[in-house]
Amino acid sequence: MMEIPLGLSYDDVLLVPKHSHVASRKETSIITQLTKSIQLNVPLVAANMDTVTESKMAIAMARHGGIGIIHQFMTLEEQCKEIRKVKRSTSYVIDEPLTIDENKTVEEALQLMESAGIKGLLVVNYERKFSGILTQRDILFESNFSQLIKEVMTPKEKAITAPVGTRRSEAKEIMHKYKIEKLPLVDADGFVRGLITAKDILDTYRYKDASRDAKGRLLVGAAVGVKEGYLQRVDALLREGADVLVVDIAHGHSDLALNTVRGIKERYPTVQVIAGNVATAAGCEALIKAGADAIKVGVGPGAGCSTRIVAGSGVPQLTAVIDAVSVARYYGIPVIADGGVKNSGDVAKALAAGACTVMCGSIFAGTDESPGNIVLRHGRRYKEYRGSASAEANHARRERETGKIIKDKLEYNPEGVAGYVAYKGSVTEVIAELVNGLRSGVSYCGAANIIEMQQNASFVRITAAGMRESKPHDIEEK
Repeated sequence: MMEIPLGLSYDDVLLVPKHSHVASRKETSIITQLTKSIQLNVPLVAANMDTVTESKMAIAMARHGGIGIIHQFMTLEEQCKEIRKVKRSTSYVIDEPLTIDENKTVEEALQLMESAGIKGLLVVNYERKFSGILTQRDILFESNFSQLIKEVMTPKEKAITAPVGTRRSEAKEIMHKYKIEKLPLVDADGFVRGLITAKDILDTYRYKDASRDAKGRLLVGAAVGVKEGYLQRVDALLREGADVLVVDIAHGHSDLALNTVRGIKERYPTVQVIAGNVATAAGCEALIKAGADAIKVGVGPGAGCSTRIVAGSGVPQLTAVIDAVSVARYYGIPVIADGGVKNSGDVAKALAAGACTVMCGSIFAGTDESPGNIVLRHGRRYKEYRGSASAEANHARRERETGKIIKDKLEYNPEGVAGYVAYKGSVTEVIAELVNGLRSGVSYCGAANIIEMQQNASFVRITAAGMRESKPHDIEEK
């Protein structure tokens, strides 16, 4: 007779409390590895879903120590634009600031500022040398948008600049002295070589745990598919500054996924590649041997996923994570627990089981930073959320690919659903709730950090009655 092992989800277990030397949960460290060479201060990843992560979500996640993965269900140009927005949002020094020719019109300047999401432009002459600066103050009450920029800008004679190599501390003093928000860095020949902004300086203090690259820019990931021509997308995303690539396929233990990982690593050996999804130790090992720098684990646990019902395939998430970790740990490769997280307790269980980070979709959906508009249903506010394999997502994807409105139903068997999630406000509050709960989980395991938590952790299986007992009960909540 076939032996059938037991599969456990997060709701099937609890972490056993251990003696703790930690005086406060605030003392715990939750620093972790996203990939072999990318470290995060917060082990949270916003999922590469079209109703979860675009530039706004990615910026918020990175500012608070995590990372967002820009989904691939858009044109290559659109995905590159989203990456650019993240990379331009914060920097120690903007190496290649946007410039505009002094003979362009005010209208053209406004269009460029709007598209780039900025409030000022450095102006150059026909030789590409610094000519002045144009800010919103220069054109605040301007009614003649056909005027040339050189007629309304602050000219270089009145503009405050600094030499190349100016330190942030020096820039801060200059901006304070002259009450300015942008400090162009100009070389001896008059060419613009960089820009330091007051916003970027303030952000370094405001977001001390932010995930940053060597230039101080926020970290961001991008998803790529496995279809022919994927390397063209990879090339473009890396040119825009994507820090990590996610090979995005539902069944990662497949030749399509393995060959894609190999193809990327052959062309870019040092680029960090996350691959998935898998639900077994064998799938995890196959992707590692193909060159993956982190493994995404989870087949069917997501809120919008129906793979286990449609295909009858999958492994309960806690068991899937434990099995994958048993192999990944041998190779020194981090595991990302993708899906099934409903609360901070699930985050703690996933990390205690050996995962280094968790990827979340529905938890971050419904926030101000997730794509889509707020809708009113039955007197309450919601935002749309859909699984990546849902009929609605595939329909939207096909329309984007073809550029045409498709009225007919696609010949596709969906493995996901679409619906609505409650509006939650800013994702900042959601992140804070997850982080605080995780820190408590670490301390309850008698640990001061995630590695100690994994070493100390032990689970106890519970019944349905045990789960009911675990939740608030026998009171009428306010």
